[in-house]
Amino acid sequence: MRDFINIIPANRLMVETDAPFLLPGTVRTPHNDRRNEPMYLPIIVEMLASISGNSVKQLAEATTANAIRFFRLPESTKITRTK
Repeated sequence: MRDFINIIPANRLMVETDAPFLLPGTVRTPHNDRRNEPMYLPIIVEMLASISGNSVKQLAEATTANAIRFFRLPESTKITRTK
């Protein structure tokens, strides 16, 4: 991923959890539960932002806009953070 993040156009990048047993490397879970969940998306965005040199806010806004466009969601869809 580190080799490719800077060649993917910002208007084509999306983040998702389609790899159910491939957690971000920095995540430590109790009882060796290695299940990937949507709650880890902010960690993935933070990692991508640090690699690409963009801010987390820029990357979150870009990937949210891409998902809204790709899935034809209402434009009023907001970024919500559950922490």
